[in-house]
Parts: sequence; structure tokens; C-alpha cells
Amino acid sequence: MARKPVFYSFHYANDAMRVQQIRNIGMIDDNSPASTNEWEQVKRGGDAAIRRWIDDNMNYKRCVVVMIGTETAARPWVRYEIEKAWRDGRGLMGIYIHNLKCPRNGTSGRGPNPFDAIKCGMPYPLSAYVPCYDPPYNNAYGHIAANLAVWIDDAIARRA
Repeated sequence: MARKPVFYSFHYANDAMRVQQIRNIGMIDDNSPASTNEWEQVKRGGDAAIRRWIDDNMNYKRCVVVMIGTETAARPWVRYEIEKAWRDGRGLMGIYIHNLKCPRNGTSGRGPNPFDAIKCGMPYPLSAYVPCYDPPYNNAYGHIAANLAVWIDDAIARRA
């Protein structure tokens, strides 16, 4: 299975454990997550440091995968990552992760689509152009593992 050049966008505090499960599927090329200590250090540098960290980590990635949890749509840096991905012509897609079981919290409620509130100069919200996948409750991890490569390839092809 070919590894994909992907950047994951998500709400770190709420969804890091769910996102780590998807990272462990093994399709991602050089995509180690920021540790809590690293992320706290970046945040201490202020907005410019966060923007620089995002820009540097998104560089050379062909697709941005937004992991949609309960509060993802309200996160300003997720919005920045979505807008940057769209402006840069990267593949862009979303995956609802509420049905993945977090070891601490179990499953959660489905969050709103973050693409609904962003237009990026388009006539309609990005949700009209960007696919979001909602894996089934009974096998969310298996469904994501079986389809992630195809979803990423499709997102990249949509923007090519």
C-alpha cells in the first residue's frame, strides 16, 4: 500500500487519541504528530508561531484530511488549515470521527461540518465541493482503514 503525503487537521485537545488511531493505519508518509509539549511550546510563540508551524508542516503535503469531532468546526486553526489547503489547491476532505472509540471517553456526538461555514471565494460553502465521510458505528476503524487511501486519492484528483 502506497503511503500518502497527508496533513491531518483536527482539534488536538478533544480528538488526539481518535486521530492517532487513524495515523496508525500506516498510510501516511512522515506524519508524526506533535507531542503535547511541542504543541504547547508552539502555542506559547503566539499566532505567528502557530501559523508558521502549520505552514511548515503542511508544506509538500498533497491532501489535507480534516478529522471532524464535536468541536472541530469551531476551531480557528482548523479553519485556517482548511482555507490554506483550498487556496493552495491541495486535496481536501473530511472524516467524521465520533464513532471511533477513545480509550478515555468512548464514542462521542457527531460534530457539525466545518466546511459549511467557509466559502474561500466560492459561490457556495466548501461543503458543496469537499466530501466528508461518516464511517458506521459498528466498524468505524475498519471502514476508515479500508477506504482511506481511495478517499485521499479522490480528494487529490478533485483538485488536480
